[in-house]
Amino acid sequence: MSYPWSVDVKEAVAERRAVATPLSHLSIELGHLYLKEFQEGPEGLERYFERISPWVQAATNILRRRTPKGRPRISTCFLVDDYFTRFSSPAEVLPQLVKAADAQGLTIDYIARESGCAVADGVPLADLVLDRIVPDPAPGSTGVRPPVTVTGWLSNGQRSPDTSSGQAMSATTRQWDPPTENGAMNSHSIFVDVQLWDVREGKRKWSCPYLAAVWQLLRLGLIRYDGAAVAAPVLADQLPDDWDLLPAVVQVNADADAFSAYSTFSVLGNRFLPVEQAVRTILQQVNVEQIVTDQVKARGAREGLTLPDELWQRIEYLFVADR
Repeated sequence: MSYPWSVDVKEAVAERRAVATPLSHLSIELGHLYLKEFQEGPEGLERYFERISPWVQAATNILRRRTPKGRPRISTCFLVDDYFTRFSSPAEVLPQLVKAADAQGLTIDYIARESGCAVADGVPLADLVLDRIVPDPAPGSTGVRPPVTVTGWLSNGQRSPDTSSGQAMSATTRQWDPPTENGAMNSHSIFVDVQLWDVREGKRKWSCPYLAAVWQLLRLGLIRYDGAAVAAPVLADQLPDDWDLLPAVVQVNADADAFSAYSTFSVLGNRFLPVEQAVRTILQQVNVEQIVTDQVKARGAREGLTLPDELWQRIEYLFVADR
């Protein structure tokens, strides 16, 4: 599928310039809010923040030791699901989150809505990132497998071949082969096949892992549209009752450090572990614009930081018990 905003002319313009965005040293994600968590009420939210508070403090202390110059810049964020399930309203949810975190000694700087990882300020972020995916073909691939833009599936290796054709036990029946991971450690594979989207009522419905990958790219400050920054945080003034009227990223702490950062740290429930494994698989095949990559790495170098070339190596996690 092609889009008018992704033609080669615009691509060439975007490659020639890129607006620099403010960057913290670390973006700490305090969690995701879905309907189930919201239904547990303020007490449930406070219990969650109580569980993660020591780990957030540990990450902050570690960063202080890692930062070569000056005061470490740290921002916190929280992601609210308004994409798969709509519940309550921003005017009710956001204050509850901020209050529950504050009760446990945590400050939320930014709150983002998951729909903003699909489209923000009229810019189709999910489509932009899809156009930057360069699939990693398995050795010996013949090109028979349709591209990810057609199938909506992305993997880190070679699937098992289809053995369903042909009569059972016939000489022409292809033997089963196991799936294989590209670059498997010690030749033992961990094969991952990720669904990025499906089609519902004639429209693409992006998957949770894919939107989470876009979310990580936003937090790393690596998405541009015609060279311009996207999903810039908007300082909260008056919160609307409609999620569609809420900016993609809302700044709820006026004194916060920058939303995007050189690296990210996410504290999440155990149930998100397979999702984030899929995020890593996706990010391994995203080709960020070179001018943006060079810009961020050069800025880091001026601050005494050496950033890894691989995006997934700039991301760290802590998975905690869901209860």
